[in-house]
Amino acid sequence: MTFAIIFPQIDPVLIAFGPIAIRWYSLAYIAGLVLGWRYLRFLAARSAAAIKDADIDDYLVWATMGVIFGGRLGYVLFYQFGYFFDNMLQIFAVWRGGMSFHGGFLGGVILSLIFCRQRKIPPLIFGDLVACVAPIGLFFGRLANFINGELFGRVSDAPWAIVFPRGGPFPRHPSQLYEAALEGLVLFLLLALVWCMPNLRQRAGLLTGVFVTGYATSRTIVEFFRQPDEHLGFLTLGATMGQWLTLPMFLVGLFLIVRAKPKKMELQGQKRDKTG
Repeated sequence: MTFAIIFPQIDPVLIAFGPIAIRWYSLAYIAGLVLGWRYLRFLAARSAAAIKDADIDDYLVWATMGVIFGGRLGYVLFYQFGYFFDNMLQIFAVWRGGMSFHGGFLGGVILSLIFCRQRKIPPLIFGDLVACVAPIGLFFGRLANFINGELFGRVSDAPWAIVFPRGGPFPRHPSQLYEAALEGLVLFLLLALVWCMPNLRQRAGLLTGVFVTGYATSRTIVEFFRQPDEHLGFLTLGATMGQWLTLPMFLVGLFLIVRAKPKKMELQGQKRDKTG
């Protein structure tokens, strides 16, 4: 007889006031953004580039827009284009889940580049700071996936396998927790370790490359335990959509690591008054 853990009965809605509901899913995104904002302030104050607190505060809005709109658009285009093409209004029902990390990543990168250009902030240096912060959001996002009982793993006889309400009668890998651990905790600690080494921290783009390759590696590993989307299944060479979308990220990350050069500590031409 196979032992299995029954999925805990967690109401996706934390509290409701009539038609207004506060959901764990939304709180996870808020927690990731707020904690990331504070940590980004901490890192920016110790960065070679003089980045004002006001810039970080404003960037929180940009990051939120990039993650939400990019993540939703990525999910619509990469995972369920046919469904959303026939049900356009459902695109806006983000509270029901359905966000793509790859779409959110692209949205965040595009808006970050525009933000840096407007504020005259070196993009690679700023990108290194954001890279150190990103695993915080990934950690809370994967916990939200677990609470929602979505994106669960493949059928397993592991003693920690869980029977998910939407996963049928068979116990499955809690792949959301695997991702929270690898993409969140492990990657956060790795980046913090690299940040603490001045000779590595001074190489513009290195931390960004470590984050991108670290995420790609973590996601590729977890995809071997995660149940592929039912309407997509396994694709070419038996890989999943998540693995194929992650491959370009891994290559870009390697490129950034190889080309990373020491930052010019003076940055006189780009230095700005923190108190201004």
